[in-house]
Parts: sequence; C-alpha cells; structure tokens
Amino acid sequence: METASLLTSSAKIIINEASQSILELSVVENLDLFQKFGVLLFRDFGVDYQQMKDFAEKFSSRFVLDKDRPIVDARNKYVTLVDPGMHYVSPHCENANSPFRPDVIWFCCGVPASQGGETLLWDGVRVWNQLNTELQQLFIAKKIKFLQKFPAVDWKRFLGVGATLADVKRTLNGIPGLSYKINPDQSVVLEYVCSAVVKTKYGHQNAFANSLVAEYKNPRGVVTFADGSPIPSTVINQIQQVMNNLTEIISWQAGDLVMIDNSRFLHGRRSFTDTKRRIYSLLSYLK
Repeated sequence: METASLLTSSAKIIINEASQSILELSVVENLDLFQKFGVLLFRDFGVDYQQMKDFAEKFSSRFVLDKDRPIVDARNKYVTLVDPGMHYVSPHCENANSPFRPDVIWFCCGVPASQGGETLLWDGVRVWNQLNTELQQLFIAKKIKFLQKFPAVDWKRFLGVGATLADVKRTLNGIPGLSYKINPDQSVVLEYVCSAVVKTKYGHQNAFANSLVAEYKNPRGVVTFADGSPIPSTVINQIQQVMNNLTEIISWQAGDLVMIDNSRFLHGRRSFTDTKRRIYSLLSYLK
C-alpha cells in the first residue's frame, strides 16, 4: 500500500500495489489517517458498492438514509446513488442544514462519466482561514437559520416506514437550536439555527463547513441569519470567491472509494451529460 497527496490539500490517496482486497486493510491505521487528513481516496482496490458497505461497517456505529437519493437495492437500503440529475452541485456538508449531520460520507465509483461529473472538495478549515476578518467576525457574531419542509413520505424514509408522529416528536424534542411544526397533512416544518463555523471532529479546528452556499442557491432552500434577516448576496459572493480558489477535484476511476470527514470538508460535483455515470453513496456515524 502506498499513499500520495491529492492535489494541494492534505487529503491522501491510498494506492493498492499488492492486489489486496480493501477488506484486508487495517481499520486502526486507516482511521488514524482519516483523522489526520480528513479525506482518503482508495484507488485500484476495485471496490463495488457492496464492498463499500462492508468496509464502512468496520468503522461505523450506524448508517442513515438520505431522503432524496434513490436506493440501489433492497438488501443494501442505506446504499444510494448520488444526487439525481446531472447538474452542478454547490459546496455543502451532508445534512448540515439539520441537526442530523453524519460523521462520514462514503462515495464509490461504479462508472465514471466520460466527461465531467468529477466530485469537488473544499477543506472548511482552509476556507475559514482564507475568509477576511470582516466575514469571520460576521459569522462568529451571527448564526444562520435553515427552514425545511418534510412531507410524511420523507420523514418516514428517514425514521423508518412504520414511524409515527409520536416518533417524530420523540426524535425532535429537546434538540438545541431546533424548532418544528406539524401540519394537518402530517408534513413537518423544521427551523434549525446553528453556526456556520463548526469545530472539526478531529483537532477541534474552526471550519467553514456548512450548507450555506448550497441552500442559498437552491430554489427550494431557505437560509437566513438567525433573526430572519436576509444574508446579503455580496456576502455569498465573497465566500464563493474564496472557495473557487480552494476547489479540489476527484477525477473518478472505476472502483475508487472515497471517505470524507463531514465535519471538515464540503463537497459538490461538476455537471455532466453521460447517463452511464454511476457513483454510489453511504452516510454513517463512526464508532
């Protein structure tokens, strides 16, 4: 096994030079690398989505299901295809617009797009350090608020098919920064207030690791400052400029597996037109 740097960041590529199965790799050694670097790309291990799940189980206490992504098969209900569509996806951390942010995002490449479709990465620690003092002070002083509406079919997918409104209340009650309303049609409206600046799970560093830009540009998303005042477009543009200079790229090869620290790294993707592209995903909490 050999390691190499991924572009300019501390992320590491782990290259299979001994014809090993990825399931033979040391959990302890790779967890140590993950805690240090935040992104691991396993290459030439020929990983499929079942092996991704088996490998992830060695590190994970539990898995969660994204409400928008299609499940691959009934036996692997937590393994999904990535976001539907072929459009550009703005930088975000998974579920950072809610209190249910997983620790790790796993991606596995079945078929790369013939052109485009690369996964993009931004190190939230580097982003924070590159923001000017005015922006840093703004986001230290002001929290942000995400507003989301979940039809019953969505929260039942997240909590389980047999979930009831009592389960919703039990899950949501008492979470700091969260308020909610249940509508007559059983849809649930969430308001979640949090800081745009988070402490990384490892190292406890400040990271601008959030879903602010993605939700701001999402026609269905609503994000404001905590008091309900709008976030100026000039602020978003300044953030985007900094991120444009820190964008890193995963050019997929079939069989690649990527492990991303969701408390530190934001991710997105380039647009593509190849309908054969297949990237699988998995969300988990670490043991």
